[in-house]
Amino acid sequence: MLIDSHAHLDSSQFDADREHVVRRALEANVKIISIATDITSSLKTLEIARKYELRCTVGIHPHQAEQFSEEETLEQLRKLCAEPEVVAIGEIGLDYFKEYAPRESQLKALRAQLALAHELGKPVVIHLRDATEDLLQILKEHRGVRGVIHSFTEDWGLAQELLALGFSLSVNGIVTFERSQTLRDAVAQIPLERLLVETDCPYLAPVPLRGKRNEPSLVRYVAQAVAHIKRVSFDAVAQATTRNTRELFGF
Repeated sequence: MLIDSHAHLDSSQFDADREHVVRRALEANVKIISIATDITSSLKTLEIARKYELRCTVGIHPHQAEQFSEEETLEQLRKLCAEPEVVAIGEIGLDYFKEYAPRESQLKALRAQLALAHELGKPVVIHLRDATEDLLQILKEHRGVRGVIHSFTEDWGLAQELLALGFSLSVNGIVTFERSQTLRDAVAQIPLERLLVETDCPYLAPVPLRGKRNEPSLVRYVAQAVAHIKRVSFDAVAQATTRNTRELFGF
C-alpha cells in the first residue's frame, strides 16, 4: 500500500471524473490525503473526504494569504479541524517566488496557523518556495509543531536543518525529472523513516507521464524513484512511507 500524502482533489481538473480518479487510486491500493488551499477549498475538500472516506487538511495557502483574517479565518479553521476527516492544517507556508500575496500577509497567516496547530495538537503541511531563511526562523519560533515540508526540492544541507527541527520531507514527481539531481542526492541521504511520497496532483506528473494531468494512482512512480535512489526495494519504500504518513497524521 501507498499513501499519496498531498493531492488536490478539489481541483476543477477533476470535476469531470473525480470518482474515477479516486477509484483508480483505491484499486491500485493507494490511499489519499486531499489538501486544501483556502476556506472555500477547505469546505470542498472536506466534502470530498466525507464522500469517498478519505482524509484531508484545511488551511490557507500563501498565495491566498490576503484572504486571511486572524479572527474570522482562524475560527473557521478551528471548527473545521474538529471534523474527524481533518488530519492537519495545510497547505500553509511561504512563497516568495510567485509572491501572489505580499510577504507581510504570508508571514502573518503562517504564524497564526502554526499557533493554531500548536493549540489543537495538529500537524502542518508546509509549502516553501524561495523563502528558506524566513521559514526556518518562523519554525524555530514555533518549536514543537510537527509536520511535513511538501514538494521538497532542495539540497541535503536544507534537508538537515528541517529534519533537525522535527519535520518530515515529502517528494513528488519532481524527483523523476532529469534536472533534479540535487534533489536525488538529498533523497539518498534523507532517512527513510522521515520521508513521505506525494503527487501534488493535478500538477507535476512524474516521468514517463510528465506534462499530463497527475493523479494519486501515479504516486507509485515516485515511490519507485525513491527506491532506486536509496537502493532498497519498492516494498520497503511503500511500507516506510505509509507508516511515516500514518504516524505523522495520526490515523
